[in-house]
Amino acid sequence: MALAGCAHQPRKTADASLTSNHLLRDSYLLSTQADPLGAWLDNKRSLAIDTPEAELYGTSQAPRTLAATAMKFLGVKYRYGGDAPGEGFDCSGLVAYAAEKSLGLKLPRRAREQAQQGVSVDRDELRRGDLVFFNTLGHRYSHVGIYLGDHKFLHAPRTGASIRVDSMDMAYWRKRYNGARRLQVQADAGQSAAVEPAAGKHAAPKRMATKPATARHTSTRRAAAKR
Repeated sequence: MALAGCAHQPRKTADASLTSNHLLRDSYLLSTQADPLGAWLDNKRSLAIDTPEAELYGTSQAPRTLAATAMKFLGVKYRYGGDAPGEGFDCSGLVAYAAEKSLGLKLPRRAREQAQQGVSVDRDELRRGDLVFFNTLGHRYSHVGIYLGDHKFLHAPRTGASIRVDSMDMAYWRKRYNGARRLQVQADAGQSAAVEPAAGKHAAPKRMATKPATARHTSTRRAAAKR
């Protein structure tokens, strides 16, 4: 499986209608009606995306609202550098767009920078809405998705594909998993995610070593004291 990276490109103006994207998503939902995940997706179809959902449900539900918002873009085509529904998304573009629409958060545009946001989460403690990261291009944090629960995640996979749900238990993803982060929204729905300080970041700076006084300096001070 070949995956495109989530590097940033300048946003291109796109006036294309969202109709085709909605049809793709509806087709996906119809094909998964017998699956519990499909039923859950169907229940999310009527949610609005213009008002940050954190304002409606409170900050404690922030990760869930992020996942719910991102789910609305199932079937939208992958586009490298894309960060809007009308033009398509790449992996980090989807995460950044959903975070801004649902939580009012301004996330960095690149996957590796998004991997520095929020707080680290162990795999066995993942919750819906956590960001999950993978090594797909030979370097860590080159791909990002949104965890949905039951070992599944939503992501924009690669050129030629559409936003979809995959299982983290698949050998490909299990082997490339790098870790997860949980976004934290401030009470005032601030403009950026709270960031966990890196270990040692605030350690006291090292003191410069001082040279011992030479005999010359010592004698000079003694002479001055006698005056």
